[in-house]
Amino acid sequence: MLIIGRRSADRLTTTLMYLAASFVVAGVLVMGAGLLIKSWPILETNGLSGLLFSSAWRPSQGEFGFFPFIMGTLWVTGIAALIALPISILTAVYLAEYAHPRVRSILKPFMDVLAGIPSVVFGVWGILVLAIGGFNIGFNVLTGGIVLALMVVPVITSIAEESFRTVPNHVKEASLALGATKWEMVKHVVLRSSLLGIVAAGVMGFSRAFGETLAVLMVVGNIARVPTNPLDPGYPLPALIANNYGEMMSIPSYESALMFAALILFTVVVMFNAIARLVLTRLQERWA
Repeated sequence: MLIIGRRSADRLTTTLMYLAASFVVAGVLVMGAGLLIKSWPILETNGLSGLLFSSAWRPSQGEFGFFPFIMGTLWVTGIAALIALPISILTAVYLAEYAHPRVRSILKPFMDVLAGIPSVVFGVWGILVLAIGGFNIGFNVLTGGIVLALMVVPVITSIAEESFRTVPNHVKEASLALGATKWEMVKHVVLRSSLLGIVAAGVMGFSRAFGETLAVLMVVGNIARVPTNPLDPGYPLPALIANNYGEMMSIPSYESALMFAALILFTVVVMFNAIARLVLTRLQERWA
């Protein structure tokens, strides 16, 4: 009876976990389907290429060109990547290979605090310090990229450090035994072996960056034109949705257009996370 009871409990637990996992998958599919259904009217009238590659944004005339908003998103995200990736990787290397355990125990909580700061605080800091404060670089995609870089550094650093720690100690010790210096061991063994993990860290960090709204909205300028240099204002897709959602009822097709913007972000984030998961799986299999 005891064995039967344990088997029943195991089957029940397995079923509950399966249902929980299925609920998560179903939630993603339902969300994607809902955005696609809401976006369908604007796709039928304007066409996919017309929406993605047109720069004409005149909602009152039924023209919804998302190209300036897509480029604004890419500019801000690209600048953030150029700033955040080197800082994050070097910080992760220091924490994983050079930092004394006591120093690591102090720095790690600070990274967690930085990751938990509300985005509005980053936005206010960007306005007061970067845009109109001491640096006075204005409201543009450069300011948005700097603010976004600060927000994703903790995420990328944490994942990259975990990847560095998956490199077996005997591999590193063998490199040192052959006469390599500490930095040569890090460069040729740790970084090379963790390349997939570094890619995954960047992808997962910037899957968050693509959808960041409030902080970027506050400092990027919000002008619907294609930026040509970092000092030009931009208008990322999340800011477009946040700024204009309240106006959608007064203009035909506005709701469908904003839902299409949300669908673009949803698709990009899902793809980014799927790629990161595949990369991390390959990294784990490599050292299994």
